[in-house]
Amino acid sequence: MTQNVSPAVPTRVSPTVRDGREAARSSASTGTPSAGRLVGVDLARGLAVLGMYAAHVGPDATVGGPVGFLMEMARGRSSALFAVLAGFSLVLITGRPHPRTGRAGRQAVARIVIRAVVLMVLGYALTALDAGVHVILSFYGLLFLVSLPLHRLRAGTLALLAAVQALVLPQVLHVLRRSVEEGNWADAVVAKDPLARITGTDGMVELLFTGQYPALTWMPFLLTGMAVARLDLTGAGVRSRLALTGGALALLGYGGSWLALHLVPHALSAVAHATGSASVSSAWWSDTAGEPMEHTPAAWLLVAAPHSQTTFSVLGNAGVALVVLAVCLAVAGTMPRLTRLAEPVSAVGMTALTAYVLHIVALWFIADVLHMTVIEEEGMSALPVLLAFVAAALLLATAWTRRFRRGPLEHVLHAVTRPAQRVP
Repeated sequence: MTQNVSPAVPTRVSPTVRDGREAARSSASTGTPSAGRLVGVDLARGLAVLGMYAAHVGPDATVGGPVGFLMEMARGRSSALFAVLAGFSLVLITGRPHPRTGRAGRQAVARIVIRAVVLMVLGYALTALDAGVHVILSFYGLLFLVSLPLHRLRAGTLALLAAVQALVLPQVLHVLRRSVEEGNWADAVVAKDPLARITGTDGMVELLFTGQYPALTWMPFLLTGMAVARLDLTGAGVRSRLALTGGALALLGYGGSWLALHLVPHALSAVAHATGSASVSSAWWSDTAGEPMEHTPAAWLLVAAPHSQTTFSVLGNAGVALVVLAVCLAVAGTMPRLTRLAEPVSAVGMTALTAYVLHIVALWFIADVLHMTVIEEEGMSALPVLLAFVAAALLLATAWTRRFRRGPLEHVLHAVTRPAQRVP
């Protein structure tokens, strides 16, 4: 990657590669992980954003074949990866590898609080567009606020908390959702919730329990990312252990669900009855089996479909996220040529908020302003749309990051958090 040039002639180096070099030099000089930009993390974040594109505008997974498999892999797992990386970012802001203390620590906490509020507002604004997708930003904002008190914990403690939550909270959520189905207490809470009145949604009940990304079962992803951020990711051994841990979690989640559904008597039939689907054999890893139509049976806790909000699904999704992150870190750390080839994807990761928001605005514009159908429910007609979205994101992000350090919305978010510097 190093070129022999005259000092008088500046060499143009992309921001992704340049920041990676700076991170490597910092790590080498201090012996600790750099708080600077990690190219592997940008690469993983870019894959997460493009995966959410696939989930929102790509062909339906039921088309089968390699395309159907890739579309199904993107569902739920992309947003889980993004949540893990959100936890990573939280630790970057509050101090990595060691939490900031004193005034710097208080300012970092204030920055997180402001970012969380802005994400919630932006999320609800995008939800109001009714673009036909479940917007995740409001849920992320709440997750930042809920996780913030834990930002000083060590990697082992964070990992332990994530594991305990993954084992316990899905069962709690199941009980709460059943009580919502059988009673009307949620309606009473929503009626008195100012957030619900302002946003026209179910407010905190939706964010915590009934939404597509309930905080109760998405907290483990954020804590997992926080734990990873505490590690020295420059070492090949750490990356290998991260990949092995992710593989074990994926096997435990998806493999455990497959065994449970086939060994527990009447489990598959109970899931089939609840979803109204004749084919639930893929419920151990796929959303194609559908969701419960009315009442959620106890057998649903044995499912590992990406959006099922069960222990098995949390373990499986977290495992996939760790494997992807470990591979991206390994590529960025040991394969410079491949890293350069993947630079457009890393650029999307550097401008992830902008790329995510723009694709939702584009969906709204095409559907509501141009009155065009973006996605056909059957067949491969959505594939050209997906490829167009991906190509646009790669080209725009690459062009932008060659001139600017942050994406447009990332720059706005950074500017909005500047008042945190006044915290004494």
